[in-house]
Amino acid sequence: MNFISLCFFTELQILIRSVNFNEVSCFLYATARVSVPEAFLLHSLARDGSWDRESNWIGYTAVTTDEYSVSIGRREIYVAFRGTSRNYEWVNILGAQLEPATELLADEDEGSSPKVMLGWLTMYTSDDPNSQFTKQSARSQLLATMKRLREKYAGEELSVILTGHSLGACLAILAAFDLVENRVVSETTPVTAIVFGSPQVGNRAFDDRVKSLSNLKILHVRNKIDLLTHYPGPLLGYVSTSTTDLVIDTRKSPSLKESMNTGDWHNLQGMLHVVAGWNGEEGEFELKVKRSLALVNKSSEFLKEEYLIPGSWWVEKNKGMVLDENGEWGLAPPDDEDLPVPPDEDEDL
Repeated sequence: MNFISLCFFTELQILIRSVNFNEVSCFLYATARVSVPEAFLLHSLARDGSWDRESNWIGYTAVTTDEYSVSIGRREIYVAFRGTSRNYEWVNILGAQLEPATELLADEDEGSSPKVMLGWLTMYTSDDPNSQFTKQSARSQLLATMKRLREKYAGEELSVILTGHSLGACLAILAAFDLVENRVVSETTPVTAIVFGSPQVGNRAFDDRVKSLSNLKILHVRNKIDLLTHYPGPLLGYVSTSTTDLVIDTRKSPSLKESMNTGDWHNLQGMLHVVAGWNGEEGEFELKVKRSLALVNKSSEFLKEEYLIPGSWWVEKNKGMVLDENGEWGLAPPDDEDLPVPPDEDEDL
């Protein structure tokens, strides 16, 4: 449990899995100053040897290779935020307090008051001076990285694509808005957030502010029966934040169980499977994209039994336990090259 909240893949391993990237620009880390940070963060149970008890790896940025950039006519910058590994019910811990989004606004909006959920804003903007990883907030880390990349690729046509699921979707929406609203990227740079299963982020005024930004687009892919995408709800002042919705229905796939498990309805791999075969509400489900069906059961038991795919099969080998030279079993620490490197505090925002 010492290294529970770090990323198990190195930058090199992420590159190998994504051949169109030539650089993972940075890993992003976050902390949360809320009354119950356990709603967001996984904490190590070890008092000694843990790399950082109060910070979690939250995502990364990457850019396309020269060759791929030439082929598509632009340099693409990707920002990926992780979701939560908690049970679906984690969101209930947060409450639903709306907080003025003043910290993210370039100027005051007379006549309206854009607000966002305090939990999402806290995760994005909190820092911890006692942590080597989150002396700067996730927001500050991201803005510094985007400024550096913009300078590095000055003269090239850029586009920014952000993505995330669940908690990560909310962070992607906030970050995409932040980049455009505060002109961290130029007004001619398209910024697109492609999010999956996002809870509601803010109020109507925030949604209006998002829609007023011409180079910002938010595509929300959501499952028709996913309850979490309706949380916290209009009675508490919330609306969905997107410019386009792709509403799918996991019940259309003949490969999935008729599950009554609300976690299955919110499952990312289940949604990606359905997107791969989606032909509209009235169209017949037919897979158009080659994608391993087994991925659906990566962290669920959503596939029908006839496929003989074990449920929740994705685990670290032996759960990270290794046999040492003394014949004792224990958790293996990461290799030196796999240890996370704190963000550069000297980068200007």
